[in-house]
Amino acid sequence: MSHTPSRTSALSRRSLLAALGGTAALGALAGCGVPAAYIAPGDRSVTDESTADRKLTWANWPLYIDTDDDNPNKRPTLEAFEKHTGISVDYVEEINDNDEFFGKISPALMNHQPTGRDLIVISDWMCARFVRLGWVQEMDRAHQPNVAKYLDPLLRSPAFDPGRISTVPWQSGITGIAYNRKRLGREIHNVSDLWAKDLKGRVTLLSGLDEAFALLMQGNGVDITKWTADDFHLICEQVEREVRRGQIRRFTGNDYTKDLVSGDVLACQAYSGDVIQLQADNPDIRFVIPEEGAELWSDSLMIPDRARHKTNAERLIDYYYDPEVAAELATWVNYVCPVPAAREVLGAAKDKETAALADNPLIFPDSAMRRRLAIARDITSSERVGFAKRWNRIVGL
Repeated sequence: MSHTPSRTSALSRRSLLAALGGTAALGALAGCGVPAAYIAPGDRSVTDESTADRKLTWANWPLYIDTDDDNPNKRPTLEAFEKHTGISVDYVEEINDNDEFFGKISPALMNHQPTGRDLIVISDWMCARFVRLGWVQEMDRAHQPNVAKYLDPLLRSPAFDPGRISTVPWQSGITGIAYNRKRLGREIHNVSDLWAKDLKGRVTLLSGLDEAFALLMQGNGVDITKWTADDFHLICEQVEREVRRGQIRRFTGNDYTKDLVSGDVLACQAYSGDVIQLQADNPDIRFVIPEEGAELWSDSLMIPDRARHKTNAERLIDYYYDPEVAAELATWVNYVCPVPAAREVLGAAKDKETAALADNPLIFPDSAMRRRLAIARDITSSERVGFAKRWNRIVGL
């Protein structure tokens, strides 16, 4: 059951910061003491037209949903939802980068206007910004019994959204270390292994601040749910030292996969979903959650302010938390499934390859792995501008 499109999807996910972009603009607003960006709770909703207008518009990343093997324009789980509920979904693959999408819809949100979208999927570090700004509506769990019952306990209460009232994970993943076991000739167990002499010039780190910092902090024994500015600056000093030593070949976006496959790089910061795809062609590529831990992240569903079809959006979110539906999606996208109950569904599949996914710890982390996973607290708006300047200077952005 090999889905080639999902390999492409893995390599296009989690686009990285090329510059501060929307972040800088927002930081400037906050720095000037301009309160205009924040939307108070009473100003976030409009009359819900869901009952009379049986539709919704959903913005997502490219190739981040199941498609029919013979017709990539057909999306089986989405079509089943439409048939079952009578709600038509305008599914738009328009999100290629968190900051770019922020820039696209922020003028409307800042000015109390609808975005034209009822549902969006962005990375949790960016979701945190939307929640802080009041640009997203709280969901009604009465419309979401599956979410209440089946959402993975590890994902239920990130620091930026306790109880996941404003955000619900679409798919999750792990930032850990990938390496070529055969070429390296040994195992990797710790973050500090990246700085070993035999890896000089053969290591890459992720270039995006939000993607890179947590794993490196965990290597120092930091609890990333409550890291401090001192923890961040210590990481910067360590990375600067490794750059000077020539240990780090370069900083990358998702293109680290090419270096790993070619052998130019022997070990790198990596995303679990990418590595599953690479392993299909090269079983020598391994993914490790360091002994000190790794970062669990999510791309999450949100209902933006002034969305006209809130109830329809809530129903769609809940539909994807049905374990049968979550299992069907997991076979295609190969990220960490936020619905652990889907594992049992996959395990019972008649197709051997599908059933094997139930035992893949990068889709359903086992108990030992789960103990080493944590969701990092997000970078606050007051921290972001200074931190990004320092990090981007190191990375060369």
